[in-house]
Amino acid sequence: MRGSKTTCLSGSFWQFLNYETPKMMVVKNRNLGTIYRFVQLLIIIYFVWYVFIIQKGYQARETGPESSVITKVKGISTSEVPGLGEKVWDVAEYVKPPEGGSVFTIITRTESTTLQTLRTCPESSSAPGSNCSSSGDCPNGEMHMLGNGQKTGRCVHLDNKTERTCEIFGWCPVEDRSVLSESLQKFVPEFTILIKNNIHFPQFRFSKGNIEENKDDYLKMCSFHPVTDLYCPIFKLGFIVQEAGENFTELAEKGGVIGVVINWNCNLDLDSSQCNPQYSFRRLDPRNSKASSGYNYRFAKYYRQNGSESRILIKAYGIRIDVIVHGEAGKFSLIPTIINLATALTSIGVVWKNQDKSKTSGTSCTDISTQESSPVETSNGIQL
Repeated sequence: MRGSKTTCLSGSFWQFLNYETPKMMVVKNRNLGTIYRFVQLLIIIYFVWYVFIIQKGYQARETGPESSVITKVKGISTSEVPGLGEKVWDVAEYVKPPEGGSVFTIITRTESTTLQTLRTCPESSSAPGSNCSSSGDCPNGEMHMLGNGQKTGRCVHLDNKTERTCEIFGWCPVEDRSVLSESLQKFVPEFTILIKNNIHFPQFRFSKGNIEENKDDYLKMCSFHPVTDLYCPIFKLGFIVQEAGENFTELAEKGGVIGVVINWNCNLDLDSSQCNPQYSFRRLDPRNSKASSGYNYRFAKYYRQNGSESRILIKAYGIRIDVIVHGEAGKFSLIPTIINLATALTSIGVVWKNQDKSKTSGTSCTDISTQESSPVETSNGIQL
């Protein structure tokens, strides 16, 4: 018994080490053969042209580089303040936030509500649930999240003496009752924006920036041009809006979001000078949507007047700039090359066959035909 088990296990082990090959059948049909070779040709073209040339299948690739963006805006503009004359705006006032990050806003128009103090006043007629006919319509202490303050329980007349709204305690007068509008867009298209970008591909230990570092005072006198000044990332705001296909006057009136896309596609098998940034510009917010088109936000400036706290509420319309960085780098690597070659050879059905030269040498076409057409009898008596 022990000997038979040992023999069985030994046989199974040696069977495991056997080499197996598939049986092949040759079909002598020219139509099928033509289709088969044509499909093989298409597969070869796909792998050679698309996989290895277009997709560079012989390279290891890395996407999403580590990136840093620093921005700086320069320029001065003016606006006409009704009743007060001309006002000058500098960078400290029209750029929000001032830190110089990848997302910032340049204010192009403002609507200001001045001399707001904490007191009671009629609610805006445009606020939800503000209209009333009696004090019973204004529950004391109630607040609506889209309103401007806390209801006092009284129903009062607006300034027109005909319409009535609930009285509130809050920052009065409310926003839509005394607004001063100012437009800065006269000189805003000439504002310059410096966009400093550095990228790093950790897999390949490769870093590069979008600024020419070897020329003294280069940034003081240059302006971006995609051919002559690619490494001078100083853009005029009017140029960015134009490249995004927008009308500057309309955009400055309602505001909007413009994306500055920097794309780094680097073939690291070439010299590093061939790895260059590519810039594109497009509007990111929906242009024709009534609900979400445009861009605006509110902020307040506080001060003390006659011993009480007051503020100016500013609704700012502006052009928001989003700097978006994409990138991909590739470099030759043996592993993806072998994988793609193996996939290509498997797909076209390449089979290596060892032939006995002694049997094939000197054999004529007639002999081959005869050999192929002669029947072969198997052990079961069946002829093939």
